[in-house]
Amino acid sequence: MQISRGTFIAFMMFAPGMIHGQPGAPAPATPTNETAPLTPSSVLQPALSTMESTLTSLKIDKWKKGSIREECGDNVNDILKDLKTNLPPLMQDADSAPGALSKSIPLMKHVDALYDVLLRVEEGARVSAPGDQVNQLESALKQFGIARIQLYDNMAQQAAAHEKHVTDLQATLKAQQAAAEEHKAAPAAASVPCTPPKPAAKRRHVTRKPAAGAGSPPAASAPAQKSPAQTKPQ
Repeated sequence: MQISRGTFIAFMMFAPGMIHGQPGAPAPATPTNETAPLTPSSVLQPALSTMESTLTSLKIDKWKKGSIREECGDNVNDILKDLKTNLPPLMQDADSAPGALSKSIPLMKHVDALYDVLLRVEEGARVSAPGDQVNQLESALKQFGIARIQLYDNMAQQAAAHEKHVTDLQATLKAQQAAAEEHKAAPAAASVPCTPPKPAAKRRHVTRKPAAGAGSPPAASAPAQKSPAQTKPQ
């Protein structure tokens, strides 16, 4: 019997599923309730990428001439430079120490300053830029603002979890110290002297005489003692 080429290909496609009991059915994903915590870079990076692409695509030369265009042009250059040099190290430090305020506060302050500069660019664009560029800046500013609020919330949750962990460790340490002090203050139990066991009493071995009977020689009678009256003096 010959098997057609199409039948053979179909069999090879569904063979792995048949081995596991269901033809062609994919293996179910293992459910899990654990989710990886969000890092500052994962929260900010999508908005920062949108901001960078928007500012790079701006055509400042089409804006109305004047001090507003010059100022916005300088701010755009500063933002693009900041995205390449200053912001990445701050995000890396915050990523490496989740919940550490000493690492997250510098990043949040820098993000706030960056938002203020982008806001000034967007406000200047309303006066001097074409409408399509204004819309792009508004969208980038809105996305960055949402990411900034999410960054605040995420860092606040991580800091709260970190502080709770430290508090629990301190409470455990205090409880252990109190138990150790109580153990030292408790009087030591009096030792009971160990009395050695008394030696076992030795059993006396009693030899029993055999009873007189046939075959046993008669016991020799003891000589009769003479009374003093019967003894004659020589």
